[in-house]
Amino acid sequence: MNTFFHAGRYYILLTKIFAKPEKFSVYRKLLLREIDMLIINSIGIIVLISIFMGAAITLQTAYNFETPFIPKYYIGLGARDTLLLEFSSTIVSLILAGRVGSSIASEIGTMRVTEQIDALEIMGVNSAAFLVLPKVVATMIFNPLLSIISMFVGLIGGYLAVLLTGIISMTDYIYGIQYAFIPFYITYSLIKMVVFAFLIATVSAYQGYYTSGGALEVGRSSTKAVVYSSVLILLANILLTQLLLA
Repeated sequence: MNTFFHAGRYYILLTKIFAKPEKFSVYRKLLLREIDMLIINSIGIIVLISIFMGAAITLQTAYNFETPFIPKYYIGLGARDTLLLEFSSTIVSLILAGRVGSSIASEIGTMRVTEQIDALEIMGVNSAAFLVLPKVVATMIFNPLLSIISMFVGLIGGYLAVLLTGIISMTDYIYGIQYAFIPFYITYSLIKMVVFAFLIATVSAYQGYYTSGGALEVGRSSTKAVVYSSVLILLANILLTQLLLA
């Protein structure tokens, strides 16, 4: 019953979030602020993790393909498909669930326990739309950009790994990342990022919006936001893979 209660309350929150905004000019300013806080500030960690993961994936693939029967360029192909299909969408979203999700939950949760949300409601402002809608729009539009950055940087990481270790020739690696390329893989990754962004923003906002108590409860809401967002991302990943690639 508790699950149905939260599902119903989550749906009610969504109806409030996507209600018609009062003033679009106000939301435009809020959107720019959220882009800076949630997206621009996340680029550094995405670049850092992607370049090392691209290198690690390339090296691990090479060590597992130590057989004369498998062409060396398959190493580049395997690294490319791993980055495009899974890492730059699902794993990056899990990282963002920790960084962005906890930020959203703690910010809104703090506003709830300090009665700032109640003050907005008293002034006749749709607090859910005012606080959450810019976050949802910012993440759904710009998280796919982070995915593209991750793909590009991850391939560069693989390139650097090949260059520094000489585990295969540079020609084989470049040929591998070009071999049998399927453009839909990028589309598939971006679709997943949009869905995952929606889950991260709304689930985290839900946890923060209905926080009650004090600072301890804000911390718990932030933790729940990361955990529940991550679980839903993994479930959605299975469903989207079955729908889009099967």
